[in-house]
Amino acid sequence: MTSRERVRKAINHEPTDRVPIDLGGTACSGIHAVALKKLREALKLEDRTPKVIDPMMFISDVDEDVRQALGVDCVGIYTKGTLLGYRNENYKPWNLPDGTEVLMGGGFQCTYGDDGCTYTYPQGDTSVAPSARMTKTGFYFDNITRQEDLNKKEVWDGREDYKDQYSVFSDQDLKDIEDQVNHFYNDTEYSLIGNYWNGGIGDNLHVPGAWLKNPKGIRSIADWFMYMHIEPDYYKDAFAMITEITLKNMELYYQVAGNKLDVMVHTGTDFAHQHGLLISPDMYRELFQPYHKQVNDWIHKHTEWKTFIHCCGSVVPLVPDFIDAGFDILNPIQVSADNMDAAMLKEKFGKDIVFWGGGCDPQKTLPQGTPEEVYQETKRNAEIFSKGGGFIGGNVHNLQYGVPSENFLAEVQALKDTVPGK
Repeated sequence: MTSRERVRKAINHEPTDRVPIDLGGTACSGIHAVALKKLREALKLEDRTPKVIDPMMFISDVDEDVRQALGVDCVGIYTKGTLLGYRNENYKPWNLPDGTEVLMGGGFQCTYGDDGCTYTYPQGDTSVAPSARMTKTGFYFDNITRQEDLNKKEVWDGREDYKDQYSVFSDQDLKDIEDQVNHFYNDTEYSLIGNYWNGGIGDNLHVPGAWLKNPKGIRSIADWFMYMHIEPDYYKDAFAMITEITLKNMELYYQVAGNKLDVMVHTGTDFAHQHGLLISPDMYRELFQPYHKQVNDWIHKHTEWKTFIHCCGSVVPLVPDFIDAGFDILNPIQVSADNMDAAMLKEKFGKDIVFWGGGCDPQKTLPQGTPEEVYQETKRNAEIFSKGGGFIGGNVHNLQYGVPSENFLAEVQALKDTVPGK
């Protein structure tokens, strides 16, 4: 099978010749810049400076020679915008705290504090307060909360507070999408994955608004969850506006990409943690599900795309609601979280939703185990998840800084060695 054929069969719950593999198909199945540099060394590929496409998590563009060496089946389609508000163009060199040289978009700007931290700025504007911080031993930028005094807030208008945070695609955005789609569809055999993360209503990574110079409204993550109980209509107003923009962008995306795409990622909101949910199922159904369903319904009516939700943690109680909302694919399948047993998930939900990720424990086995332990755990999970189709294999979330390359290669080999059973 070609990669495109393999993925299309898997997402339609049909058996394939082997488990399809993803690395870099989405912004939550990518690879940290330092991990990519070490992986290239392990694969004996020429040295190349990693090109960072996500300046918060330091996710890097996966090079074509890496995809070929690993047998990757998916490729991600991205606009050039970033979570810091600059575009990924006019790249320039910059060094991480550990000394690793990376390439950052030309709009990236930072300063260095007396506390040893690196500070970066929305849209590269150093005249305003910094929006993210990296410690002197860090590997990522963390959001800085910039929030008005909510106790003095007189007008609760979700549309007004978040109107500057989301926008309809520009002509340049659409050209960037169209050029990538035409290249990868016509010149390669990869399955194409559309990435539209701004549909992630309530995404914890978006709430602080790191790309905004003067964010309004609720920007503290703790307050974000608390005020869902206090001002639910505020969220509904904001989510309705975001959904209107998302639907317009889905229409525009389809105009330039058509059904050359196989999958559309349109939300990455996390509703769970290691041991359970962050919100109740009832609150998900009231505040989030109606808007998710609107987008999924539009996609299913007008395109052949499968819809993809990213949600970390012990998310089991919400999976039936995700299915009811019309999601076709669930990622990342955090097998290290409570109650996220592969056999149980496949038995209860495998006929109704595709599992994407779910390699091995990303918190213990992958960073700390031996290659043999990684291989055996991944192989066991892959055999369960892929039975009868419905599984795209890959790491649980992005491959992080410090994961031994030999362990990741063992994970990939286990996926390649798995032939889905009937």
